[in-house]
Amino acid sequence: MIALSQIVSLFRDEFLQQYGDKLSAVQRMALNAFGRCRTTGSNLMELCCSACEESIFTPHSCGHRNCPKCQNHESWEWIARETQKRVDATYFMITFTLPSQFRNLVYTNQKATLSLLYSSVWETVSEFCENDKALGGTAGATAVLHTHSRQLQYHPHVHLVIPAAVVDKKNNLWKIKKGKYLFNHKALAKVFRAKMLAAIREMGLALPERYPGKWIVDCRNVGSGAKAIEYLGRYLYRGVIAERDILSIEDGKITFRYLNSSTKTRELKTVSGVHFIWLILQHVLPKRFRRARSFGFLHANSKLITPLLRYMFRLADPSQWRTQIKSRPTFACKSCGGVMGIVRVRINLEIERALGQEVAYMNSE
Repeated sequence: MIALSQIVSLFRDEFLQQYGDKLSAVQRMALNAFGRCRTTGSNLMELCCSACEESIFTPHSCGHRNCPKCQNHESWEWIARETQKRVDATYFMITFTLPSQFRNLVYTNQKATLSLLYSSVWETVSEFCENDKALGGTAGATAVLHTHSRQLQYHPHVHLVIPAAVVDKKNNLWKIKKGKYLFNHKALAKVFRAKMLAAIREMGLALPERYPGKWIVDCRNVGSGAKAIEYLGRYLYRGVIAERDILSIEDGKITFRYLNSSTKTRELKTVSGVHFIWLILQHVLPKRFRRARSFGFLHANSKLITPLLRYMFRLADPSQWRTQIKSRPTFACKSCGGVMGIVRVRINLEIERALGQEVAYMNSE
């Protein structure tokens, strides 16, 4: 398997020559993190076997939220929490996509425009739930921002996972809409378009000269919502491509595979190593910008509604979620097979050697 750190090491200098003036501070930090993740260039952590007391060193992971090696545990934590929050209703995944003409505007004003995207999406769905005859109340939803297409191109869109259920605060009722249909996707697209355009104008940003009169919104039934949540969780913390999908490095070019959403078949794409790094880095979001957000009765601030729903549907108490999540992977001792625990972190290899310490080095691969 080809590591992203290996690609960064090979093409970093050439990449900085071509794209250095285009990188933001957070993208430079991401590049540095990817390059040293679990390599000899990173700090070390010391592991000690609980059975035979053998000590060994292994490189740190970078912990960056866009690194394909890191935060697998955090991804599954999020999936487990969101799965536990499901209610007894049919779930739908609504995908709101900005036309390609807006991509440059969004990329150059990410914090502002992506925040507008979230608010426009929620306002649209919230109004539809309020005005629907079968619902007529406050909805609850989880939204996840994706900025990539299958081929890693910049393609901002928001997936909204929403139960066909609302809380009617006026009448103190819990309402459910049954059936495989939620809202008309064309009507959703029309309202979403109007809200997004108005928000961009209000912020004083210049709209593209030309853009479609009709936008695309997809609304599909996802049953209990579990598989949709798992799908969204895969790309929440671990970047936009798995290292197992990076197939080869040859003649300065990278070949990776992706799933063609139309044919549902695996296809290959080959790009230069420099361009491949750019495809990855363009999806690094601004500092502290949250990719996943909750709205309505699923928001963390819904302190009165959440306990009631938990009682009604016998949902697990949030304090119990962590006990139901898989524990982090452990290191096995190569001598006796015992579990190795972490005893020291952030160790500088050169300082250890300067102090005369013997370092038994173990590559984490």
